Amino acid sequence: MMTYRTALIVGAGSGLSASLARLFARNGMNVALAARATGKLGALAAETGAQLFACDAGESAAVEQLFGAVEGKLGAPDVVVYNASFRTRGVIADLVPSEVEKAIRISAFGGFLVAQQAARRMLPKGQGAILFTGASASVKGYAQSAPFAMGKFALRGLAQSLARELSPRGIHVAHFVIDGGIRSERRPPLADKPDALLDPDAIAETYLHVLRQPKSAWTSEIELRPWVENF
Repeated sequence: MMTYRTALIVGAGSGLSASLARLFARNGMNVALAARATGKLGALAAETGAQLFACDAGESAAVEQLFGAVEGKLGAPDVVVYNASFRTRGVIADLVPSEVEKAIRISAFGGFLVAQQAARRMLPKGQGAILFTGASASVKGYAQSAPFAMGKFALRGLAQSLARELSPRGIHVAHFVIDGGIRSERRPPLADKPDALLDPDAIAETYLHVLRQPKSAWTSEIELRPWVENF
């Protein structure tokens, strides 16, 4: 079983990313948190000892600079989680093309940029893990949600391709379909439906479980949903 030392979470925020940061830190990993704006991550960084990095995940130069900065402060990350996405909704006739382009750039192209930089550092060592956060939209294109579906479908395709390319070279690539809403302060569970939302701490435990899998039984994709969710 691989022992991971440094985790980079791209697209960090107060939800799943925060749960991952806390869990990784408790399990002895150095944590780097990257986001377009890091102002709201100060408390999380103080709690977990994480280093903060500002980065637009959809910009090639910014992602390259991010990995260089993380490498300089913490060493090259051996766990990279891509958790960034952008959503815009609307009927097809009214969607703004530039917003659609942004959704695809951040949700999918950014995943490619981050995975490329991660792979360049992991391949010479023959070990590491690249984890992609998907959604219901990774497998189901909902009405009036074409941009998000396009981005998440593309991210899933990237994950499948990289798993086939990189797994034989010692790099664990996995895609997580988060099929349901995630509870948060802004989205608390309803009293009459306490299990209708996913607990971000429970999701994070699954990420850690995947990281701990023996090479003889690696997961490349896993779906997570509340037990009351229809699918």
